[in-house]
Amino acid sequence: MLGIQLSPAAFMKRIGEELMRVNPAEIQNLADLIYKRYEAGKFVFIIGNGGSGSNASHLCEDLGKGSLRREDFDSGKKRLKVMSLTDNTPYILAWGNDEGFDRVFLEQLKNFASQGDLLIAISGSGNSPNILRAVEWCNAHGVETLGCTGFSGGKLKTLAHHNLHSPLDDMGIVESVHLAAFHWVVDDMHRRIGLEGKLPAPV
Repeated sequence: MLGIQLSPAAFMKRIGEELMRVNPAEIQNLADLIYKRYEAGKFVFIIGNGGSGSNASHLCEDLGKGSLRREDFDSGKKRLKVMSLTDNTPYILAWGNDEGFDRVFLEQLKNFASQGDLLIAISGSGNSPNILRAVEWCNAHGVETLGCTGFSGGKLKTLAHHNLHSPLDDMGIVESVHLAAFHWVVDDMHRRIGLEGKLPAPV
């Protein structure tokens, strides 16, 4: 927890430094993978625990609504199919209580996911059992996977097909970096979906 040693100014400066350490190609790749699902009419699923679970919910909401313009709401325009599996509390509690917390995402994916979908798995440590089990199942069933990680990346960094990595041993800053990257991705989806590519790709 770097904040226990740093002033507000120093803490914010460190966040800025860590943002610049992220590979921009990994952020672009995340956006491209999501847009590929929009074009194909496939689903994007997002999972995470704790603060990463909150980021999963936040990203889902932003992608579902923020990819549209206000005039699109009632137009019948095709929408991005996106679902955060962190948000069905009774489902999570049932699986967690009856069968084990490591199954709370895996079992939902068995109900909803199909070949060609995308799973975005967020885990700062990269070692959360329920995340890893979900990714393993997806890899075996034709669902493309992208891990959002921090620290060393853990098992998720090599298990997922793709990665967005923040190489820092501080969970709070890692989650902040992930969220900043997600906000750019949402803006890019708005450019591509809401504005239908009328603006050129940023350089």
